[in-house]
Amino acid sequence: MFIRTRARACVRARAATTAVTVTAVLLGTFLTGCAGTRTSQEPTDDVAAASPSASAAVAGGTAADAESSNDAVDGAGPGARAADAAEAAGDRPEAVRDAFAGLQATLNDTCTPGSSGCAHFLGRVNGELARLDKAMKADSKGPGHFKEPLAWIDTLRGALKGDASTENLEKHRSELLGTRDRINTWMQDHPEDYR
Repeated sequence: MFIRTRARACVRARAATTAVTVTAVLLGTFLTGCAGTRTSQEPTDDVAAASPSASAAVAGGTAADAESSNDAVDGAGPGARAADAAEAAGDRPEAVRDAFAGLQATLNDTCTPGSSGCAHFLGRVNGELARLDKAMKADSKGPGHFKEPLAWIDTLRGALKGDASTENLEKHRSELLGTRDRINTWMQDHPEDYR
């Protein structure tokens, strides 16, 4: 009986040792995988770390003091301002000429109704018209300058009734391509808007 109890204890001990070993191996593997990661508190390669003087300026002064301190120590200020300017530019509406260039890129394309290429093509024309609509409405000349093209796009939107499915775009294919072509002709008569 003593031998059986001792044998069971040995089996349990081996099982426990195996479990501990497996846990240690898994933990070691996990920690090895984490060795290359960074926390949100650490600077990355593309972001300069704040200098101690900049941190002190933030703690005891203004953000402007911190930025000027960073400028003096490591030159990160101008880069940060450039990044802020780029982000602000991304929030600005697209220029009419850029949106029109996207629409013009569809002029020589066509498709066979019912084909998968047609679904992509008509969706692209619809998307380019939406981009142009947004750009014209946000342009500094005002939507009144683009009265006709905006009216044509609104008429098309009314026909589509918010349904941009392939079936609906194919159903309204002539209106979609007709709107694109009318806007192209109008823009050709207004080169100052896209050059």
